[in-house]
Amino acid sequence: MKKIFKSIGAILLGAATGALLSIGTDFLLESTGIFPPISQGVLAPWMLLVALTYRGVYTIASGYVTAALAPNKPMRHAFILGIIGVVVTILGTLANWDKSAAWYPILLIVITLPCTWLGGKLRVK
Repeated sequence: MKKIFKSIGAILLGAATGALLSIGTDFLLESTGIFPPISQGVLAPWMLLVALTYRGVYTIASGYVTAALAPNKPMRHAFILGIIGVVVTILGTLANWDKSAAWYPILLIVITLPCTWLGGKLRVK
């Protein structure tokens, strides 16, 4: 039972790592005027590429954190986080389809699982 709670905690903390880093960077870029507020509409393609890049890096970090905190089978934990991430990203894409160019949320979905896997792999090495 104790391992189940540690497993859940590892996955939740990994997810929180990626989410907090992404939200924090979004806030920083908007508050400094580099990115306009999301309420102003679609971002320019270069802004979406920047966001895709840092979100990919943060997703790798989330897989790393999850694997580091996992009580056993770190790659399985990173994979579970990746599956959860894909589902959440699909839901976010459906809810916000008209807020960006279509390629951006599709690529977010595509990179989520490989990035969490890579983060777990980096931790296991």
